Amino acid sequence: MLGALALAPVAAAIPAYGQKPFIYALKPERIADQIWVVRGDDAPIAMANGGAIANIGIIGTAEGAVLFDSGPSLRYGDALQSLATELTGKQVVRVYVSHLHPDHGFGLGAFPASVTTALPETIREIERDSPGFSDGMYRLLGDWMRGTEVKTPAQPLTPGVEVIGGRRLRTIALSGHSGADLCVVDDTSGVLFPGDLVFHNRAPATPEADFSKWRASLDALIGLSPVITVPGHGPVDSTGTAAIRQTRDWLEWLETSIGDAILRGLDMVEAGNMPIPDRFAGMAAARYELQRSISHFYPRMEAALLPRIDVSESATQ
Repeated sequence: MLGALALAPVAAAIPAYGQKPFIYALKPERIADQIWVVRGDDAPIAMANGGAIANIGIIGTAEGAVLFDSGPSLRYGDALQSLATELTGKQVVRVYVSHLHPDHGFGLGAFPASVTTALPETIREIERDSPGFSDGMYRLLGDWMRGTEVKTPAQPLTPGVEVIGGRRLRTIALSGHSGADLCVVDDTSGVLFPGDLVFHNRAPATPEADFSKWRASLDALIGLSPVITVPGHGPVDSTGTAAIRQTRDWLEWLETSIGDAILRGLDMVEAGNMPIPDRFAGMAAARYELQRSISHFYPRMEAALLPRIDVSESATQ
């Protein structure tokens, strides 16, 4: 009995994401000619998914494979490199990192520094925040992260048009989900990779969010008229704009609802348990992300909407 009890925590920690412990079983979904998506789990980062919650794009070109994001760990990056080479028959020649969050960029160690690129502001944000992110990822994921070291994208990206192996890729700098959000459009297919500016049937995460900038970025994405949109999280949107509009709808509701809860005098716990509209009923992690957003925004919005009387009076005297 004592032996069984001692082993029980270890058995419970064995991950379920791959067929073997700490193996990422990546399953590509072909969405256009020479374009694949590896879907992430529509859940928070956890041992059960190895942190593989972000969607990753693979684009085949005559020169080599192009990746949009690299996943959460060195193990994932190694598996992704093998998969991209298998699908395209060529080595990886470019890795775009969409933004600073570790589920999108901690797999960079699997690739030569010379092929990695991101917006300059993203590089600065990664340099600023990566030690804390790394500590958190190791605490959450344990052995999934073995060997993972933070790698900063080596090539600062100037937005514009980049032709790789005959494939015309447009890189666009936006912001709102983070301080710098890179989007890539494949002009041949009309496929848009907007990173975490867009979530689909999965509630948006908001730790670095700026609501007004995020909405402006979503409006700009709608103006691109994409044929297919690959959200940062959630299923691929074959309509092109439904996921963008859904994300914008959630953000509008979220900001308005938080402000209303503050003015009604609700505390953070009460606000985190507010009803979620029926139109978001099928959205994964909705309650979880609502409560996270409450923790991110409540204090600052409360201070703005309900300024302290004593501070206001002293300022005017």
